[in-house]
Amino acid sequence: MTLSTKETNLLKDMKGQEQLCIDKYEKYASEACSSELTSLFHALADVERTHLTTINDMMQGKVGSTGSSGVSPLNGVSCGKVSYASEDGKKKDAFLCSDMLTTEKHVSSLYNTGVFEFADVQARNKLNHIQTEEQEHGQKIYEFMNANGMYQ
Repeated sequence: MTLSTKETNLLKDMKGQEQLCIDKYEKYASEACSSELTSLFHALADVERTHLTTINDMMQGKVGSTGSSGVSPLNGVSCGKVSYASEDGKKKDAFLCSDMLTTEKHVSSLYNTGVFEFADVQARNKLNHIQTEEQEHGQKIYEFMNANGMYQ
């Protein structure tokens, strides 16, 4: 696949956002007050790493199939109610979740733009697949927040 200047620039933006997501998820996993949120953030960082690999491949002109088995890599990740030792811990986790939910909204929007801007059908399908996973990340964060009275 030969990339246009616009496509190359979009991929550079996506690459930067994926790296930011990885960095934030790892940092926030170490700061989270609940082990459930720590596990969720680590799982989300792992998926973001696969996205980064895909974007790096695309920047080199390599676009394969979406590689989707139809099974979300986040299946089995708990997003249920947590017993917090303190209100401060809950507030801290709520802040971390809110920040990551906002980040996921932005990243999903960037992929939405890419779906419309890429000429190659396989590239659009790949970006659409990633966007769907980004939306799933937001859903998992929302589920955790909602279960713990953090989403208002």
